[in-house]
Amino acid sequence: MTLTSPAPGSDRPQLKLLMTGATHGKRSPVTCLYKCDNACFHPVPNTSSNGYFRDIADAVLSRRAVLAGGAAAASALVLTSAVAGGAPATAATTRRGGGAAFGFTPIAPVPASVDALTVPQGFRWTPIIRWGDPLFDRADAFDPHAQTAEKQARQFGYNNDYLDILVAPNGREAVLVANQEYTNAGIMFPPAASEEERLEQLRVSKAAHGLSVVELERRRKGEPWSYVVGARRNRRITADTTFVFDGPAAGSDLLKTVADPSGTHPVGTFGNCAGGTTPWGTILSGEENFNGYFRAVGTSDAHKRYGLTEKASSYGWEAVDPRFDARQPGYENEPNRFGWIVEVDPEAPDEAPVKHTAMGRFKHEGANVTISRSGHAVAYMGDDERFDYLYKFVSKNTFRKGNSARDRRHNKALLSEGSLYVARFTGDSPTSEILGTGALPSDGAFDGTGEWVALHVNGVSKVPGFTIDQVLVNTRLAADAVGATKMDRCEDVEPNPVSGRIYVACTNNTDRGKLGAKEGATEANPRNSNRDGHVVEITEARGDHTSTRFGWSILILAGDPAVNPLTYFAGFPADQVSPISCPDNLAFDSEGNLWISTDGAPGTIGYGDGLFRVPLEGPRRGQVQQFLSVPRDGETCGPVIHDRDGSVFVAVQHPGEDGSWGAQNSYFPDYIEPGSLRQGKWGGPRPSVVQVTRA
Repeated sequence: MTLTSPAPGSDRPQLKLLMTGATHGKRSPVTCLYKCDNACFHPVPNTSSNGYFRDIADAVLSRRAVLAGGAAAASALVLTSAVAGGAPATAATTRRGGGAAFGFTPIAPVPASVDALTVPQGFRWTPIIRWGDPLFDRADAFDPHAQTAEKQARQFGYNNDYLDILVAPNGREAVLVANQEYTNAGIMFPPAASEEERLEQLRVSKAAHGLSVVELERRRKGEPWSYVVGARRNRRITADTTFVFDGPAAGSDLLKTVADPSGTHPVGTFGNCAGGTTPWGTILSGEENFNGYFRAVGTSDAHKRYGLTEKASSYGWEAVDPRFDARQPGYENEPNRFGWIVEVDPEAPDEAPVKHTAMGRFKHEGANVTISRSGHAVAYMGDDERFDYLYKFVSKNTFRKGNSARDRRHNKALLSEGSLYVARFTGDSPTSEILGTGALPSDGAFDGTGEWVALHVNGVSKVPGFTIDQVLVNTRLAADAVGATKMDRCEDVEPNPVSGRIYVACTNNTDRGKLGAKEGATEANPRNSNRDGHVVEITEARGDHTSTRFGWSILILAGDPAVNPLTYFAGFPADQVSPISCPDNLAFDSEGNLWISTDGAPGTIGYGDGLFRVPLEGPRRGQVQQFLSVPRDGETCGPVIHDRDGSVFVAVQHPGEDGSWGAQNSYFPDYIEPGSLRQGKWGGPRPSVVQVTRA
């Protein structure tokens, strides 16, 4: 699908729906265009032919030894962050909650056509903040008919994804941080009446990307939050914000442009998907589908490996900013300045955010940090592309538990130096038993061992033929060279703060096993045409997150058991679970239960995307229970679980995606009656952050 100028009299841009018939029912063609530049329509960027999976006879590591060593998982570390007035807050409580004390009756699956946010009986939902809400001055109030880039840069952005709520010790103050991943001009704007109005809409789109930092307040614990206009920490970071590169590739010739000959100050962030909150209280944001924002010379292996082409971009920003046409002299490296992990300090609203080159460049879903027993910061990361890889970063220096300014500066530099690894999985079943259907092998589990293969160690390349700059800027090519395991779209990768085990959401990969030299099923990715996705559980050897060995097993093979009997839920009876498809974002509660939000269920199992809880220990291990469902066309993002506070938070992304300005498909979260656009009022969807509390 490509985007052209609006046709005369049309109420939205003309869309060439290349993805129609090619999305395999997963997503709306509109989402495919704006979110990932029709990735599934284009050839798979990973064309490497190296072997990735070995029969048990070829295994070089004893699974029994790894799992025995990993049985004693690392104990959870108390995480702290400075939130209000410099006082420490417990990040563990901001990202956990929802165990036995957080009881609910699972909801029934909700048909994808329903335009409602559905929660369990005894709970209610309310929005905290919506697209266009003013952050700095109430005079910037949202007016859909008078949008400007200047106003949007002072308002909450569009299509929020990663989310966290950092609560102060007093329980009455907090900071909300959210990514704004992408925009949909067709439902955001009326038809442009002139060329200048069309160009201004492009500028508004740029300003709606990035991140938002917003202070919250409430009267007492357990009550709903409201956001504070004009608060000190409020901030917008957009596609025009100046950043700083750090790490070994900062200043590299591969990062220099005519506008930044030093190669140290990139401008902007976009395609920000998931993220993570660090133990020192900063926010990590992953730049994901950046390729669709550029026109580039697509003939080089590096550009092809990242999906860059010479065609017009999905957004058309090259019409208002020359750096998005990377075919032009001086801008050839501009795409290399995206695809990084970004770190933002919500306590320092005037500080330039950082892009960490030591952590590698790929389509980052996000990054989540845990502290190893040796004190090193360990970040787990997924590359959200068909047949791409799982990564780990281990800091060179160790974490300081203090909260002094000196300790904070030290910790904020932990991701600037360290070592980057990519995962290689080995199955323990004969390859003849991996049938591609999801049928379990004779040992009753998809499992095995693995190793973390070094790409660089403390800034020294470990990939033959690659300089350190090449390893970091063209990380996918470096990972190809060492034979990493091709995965089914590693999205969120989260360490469990209670058990220490790592969980990987593999959303789907309908290309696996296709004709045309596509890799077939492997034990770590055991389904051909993997429509519904799966979740992998990893145990680091000896419970040490810095180890280069691990054991693994598949926790969930997702789907609707009523339709597909070859689903798997850690051995729990499949007829007693909620149907689930396309796992995306992950979170944990105070008892270590896993919470999964989904992206794509409407097109695979016919139900709305939702949020699900899964116990990981005891007799209910694997029992998927649905907590909520989002409105029509929407996606559930960035779950935050505060069980001790009786609250759950989600970012509702792209509700009403398939509508148009004159025929909106959702009215979330305000549900103004249809037709109100003709009355001069807004009657369309506004992506929002929602809180769910007991009624």
